[in-house]
Amino acid sequence: MRVIVTRPEREAQRWVRDFSAHGLDAVALPLIQIGPVADTAALVQAWQHLSDYVGVMFVSGQAVDHFFASKPPGVSSFMAQTTSKTKVWAPGPGTAHALLRAGIAVERLDTPAPEAGQFDSEALWQVMGAQVRLGKRVLIVRGQDATNSVEQGTGRAWFANRVAQAGGQTDFVVAYQRGAPEWRAQELQCARQSACDSSIWLFSSSESIRHLCALLPQQSWRQARALATHPRIAQAAQKAGFGVVLESRPTLPDVVASLTLWDKSPSPTL
Repeated sequence: MRVIVTRPEREAQRWVRDFSAHGLDAVALPLIQIGPVADTAALVQAWQHLSDYVGVMFVSGQAVDHFFASKPPGVSSFMAQTTSKTKVWAPGPGTAHALLRAGIAVERLDTPAPEAGQFDSEALWQVMGAQVRLGKRVLIVRGQDATNSVEQGTGRAWFANRVAQAGGQTDFVVAYQRGAPEWRAQELQCARQSACDSSIWLFSSSESIRHLCALLPQQSWRQARALATHPRIAQAAQKAGFGVVLESRPTLPDVVASLTLWDKSPSPTL
């Protein structure tokens, strides 16, 4: 059994190392390419007005890293603004850990409990929704498709709607760009082989599945197996035609446990 890790390059390599430490064979085959935004004016403005917000929601660890890397000279550090009551919100443990690495104090961070059934916008709202009231402003730090698509993602749109229902206002700032990878012949061959052998595709984003189908539009996935870290991602894998799709919480222990039990799952029906 081989695990195909489809996260962005840096994250994928870290997961491959973690899987190796658990005795699992894994290979990185990134399906999302990450890069900085060309125009940082909006990021600079966001840094200058952080205290205007009741809370800042980071959609991913990539959002955290690129936002903090964009801090302009002369602007006080987010952590140093002790007079500010602005909270920091993370939908899952990966984003929360990135914020802690960036220096955010634990008492300023709200995130779903480790035992939460899911890690997403809905779970986060259960933790911090009461903080949003009439007239309060919320900032969402997110990525943007490299084609400049304004698509916000299902979770982000849901979160913004809940803020509006509570009487608040949501602002967005784009911290990084994401797009489809440029695969060479070697990556294409690996993907084709992994579509019909015993490999397990690990998906943490529906966007990864869309990119995969665009890169190999004629490929059948009836013999392929996928492990998805959210029900919406599982639905995308099923729609793409994967023969067997299982779900797991996105934490490393949960994913490892799901992978080690994979042999007990049914095989794709041809």
